[in-house]
Amino acid sequence: EVVVVEYSDTECPFCKMFQETMHRVIKEKGDKVAWVYRHYPIPQLHQKATKEAEATECAWEQGGNDAFWKYVDEIYARTKSNDSLDPKELPAIAKAIGLNLTSFETCFSTSKYQTKVENDVKGGEEALVNSTPSSFILKKGKLVDTIRGAQPYGTVIAQIEKALK
Repeated sequence: EVVVVEYSDTECPFCKMFQETMHRVIKEKGDKVAWVYRHYPIPQLHQKATKEAEATECAWEQGGNDAFWKYVDEIYARTKSNDSLDPKELPAIAKAIGLNLTSFETCFSTSKYQTKVENDVKGGEEALVNSTPSSFILKKGKLVDTIRGAQPYGTVIAQIEKALK
């Protein structure tokens, strides 16, 4: 019934907090709410985030949405944010969540998903995203509300409840 489109950066400490909020929303309202993740690495602040975004897509290539979300969650679990994740962790994460490491490394080393990440950023720019996380609540394809920043669960769920009415 409602779709939350989030623009996020895997090295953003506020995105890391918002990830937990959105997992709670989906756990409680997943039958009525879909969560769409869009990459919005901010290289001026987080130089490693673009490659991390590409890595999440290589995970998706092997295991679909389940692998994508597991991979993103594991990045957030391992990073202290603000470019603290060692790039050597990216294949380690792939292995930890059960991906084929050779396939992952081939995908990642060729920057196969660079254009997809760039297109997500362009879409965010067109939507006037200027910070992360920035989220948009859609109902029947129409924008009904925005969530700027890592708002607390109570605020987010109230906005979603309003959209569901």
